[in-house]
Amino acid sequence: MGSFALTATGAALAAVESAVPALVKDRFASRLMAKDATLWGADAESEASVRLGWIDLFEGSRALLPEIAALRADLAAEGVDRIVLCGMGGSSLAPEVITREAGVPLVVLDATDPDQVRAALEEDLQRTAIVVSSKSGSTVETDSQRRVFEQAFTDAGIDAASRIIVVTDPGSPLEEASRAAGYRKVFTADPQVGGRYSALTAFGLVPSGLAGADIETLLTDAEDSAEFLGDDVEDNVGLQLGAVLGGTLPLRDKIVFADAGSGLPGFADWAEQLIAESTGKLGTGLLPVVASTDAPELADVADDVLPVLLAPFDEAPSEELAEGTRVTVSGSLGSQLFVWEYAVAVAGRLLGINPFDQPDVEAAKTAARGMLDAQPEPAPAAFVDGAVEVRGDAGLLGSSGTVADALRALLATLPENGYLSVQAYLDRHRQADLESVRSPLAAVTGRPVTFGWGPRFLHSTGQYHKGGSPIGVYLQLTGAGTADLAIPDRPFTFGELISAQAAGDAQVLTDHGRPVLRLHLTDRAAGVAQLRDVISTLAASGRGHHENG
Repeated sequence: MGSFALTATGAALAAVESAVPALVKDRFASRLMAKDATLWGADAESEASVRLGWIDLFEGSRALLPEIAALRADLAAEGVDRIVLCGMGGSSLAPEVITREAGVPLVVLDATDPDQVRAALEEDLQRTAIVVSSKSGSTVETDSQRRVFEQAFTDAGIDAASRIIVVTDPGSPLEEASRAAGYRKVFTADPQVGGRYSALTAFGLVPSGLAGADIETLLTDAEDSAEFLGDDVEDNVGLQLGAVLGGTLPLRDKIVFADAGSGLPGFADWAEQLIAESTGKLGTGLLPVVASTDAPELADVADDVLPVLLAPFDEAPSEELAEGTRVTVSGSLGSQLFVWEYAVAVAGRLLGINPFDQPDVEAAKTAARGMLDAQPEPAPAAFVDGAVEVRGDAGLLGSSGTVADALRALLATLPENGYLSVQAYLDRHRQADLESVRSPLAAVTGRPVTFGWGPRFLHSTGQYHKGGSPIGVYLQLTGAGTADLAIPDRPFTFGELISAQAAGDAQVLTDHGRPVLRLHLTDRAAGVAQLRDVISTLAASGRGHHENG
């Protein structure tokens, strides 16, 4: 059954008490569930009017269940039981958390790193089908992945069309091309649901169901939760969650997630995109930070940080964690997905922004396309230290001659209310231990630190980096791969694509006046080890730029 519980303390509780009565008076809940597009102001009305399909999607989504089940059975009868999802952002994050929660295997390929793509490509192709998932139908990463898999199937003597399943919006270029190519199955989704709100549409359900997740219960739990979210009452948990996200005074705009045994692995990564892309615009917004319960950000909570603990359902928050400002949420996955979507729409109202557009996402894509077209030579390194080439503006690097010097120079630009974003354009499986630098950097800076894998994060927090509060500093990590990988019938390789994506995003951030330090690992294993050692040494020496407020 659907379930969701919320406990708020400190400034979060004050936000509930101050913001929810006004939302109730304005009948926000009933108007939202009636798809009132005027809730976010005149400037947002046009976009909102075609982005509220997620509110009543249940009938349409349930109609997909027998089709998905039948396709899964047919594939299994053919010996095909390995599902690879080729998708980015909203097309990949929800299926990843749904299948992880269900404990069923799904290979999520939301990468352009040649090593990571090759690993997905070379594993048991005879048992593999791919789900090509793109709302626009023109996502360059997804198109490139489809091309390389289609070629691999053909080279292996497999009928490629029989192994390719597509999820896209009706009328997209991908739908037309897929039907013409005779691909196994084409699912079309409701075009009035934005990508980050699409967890309970074909984008979330098709790959998850084909992998073996119980998507019927997922929908039932979400629909059960939706029944009480239309009530204009102060104990509406959707209004309460929206209030703690967007209604703290002063605004606690760094939302630090920590999983305290929720049983929903990866949920914070899904919520990260929903929140950052929905709110990070017009110079404001909420920055999600995916952390752990022992994170430095939670040991001494700054006055611009809102801790959100993801707890097991029906378990009371510990007294230790209930002190100060905290939000504790729990519930079944279906309920959590729907309530958080609802709450972010509420937060958009409180923040005075349109939660359904993403005006700054295209900038990095345009810059990457420009890099691919021009194929410029990489800018020369300012210097090389061990296995790391260092690049950055002369004004940033100054007299730096080591990686440690360069990091200190970057951190010296961090505002008192700022954050550090670590962006790794590497293999998120083989270099997974690199994520361990997040906590030491948070300890060094005394500020929230985000960690994202590129280009995955470009479809998530990338909007906030350009459109949100201009208080971030950026550490970009790239690395030499073992070998490049061609993309059939394209004038660029995967290696050239990921390099262009990294360089393009760095250029856009620089153009926005954001400090960017670029570290290129000439040997990945050695470079990761060197970087971890440098950061550990900085943390041990206590050379923080800030003290927590």
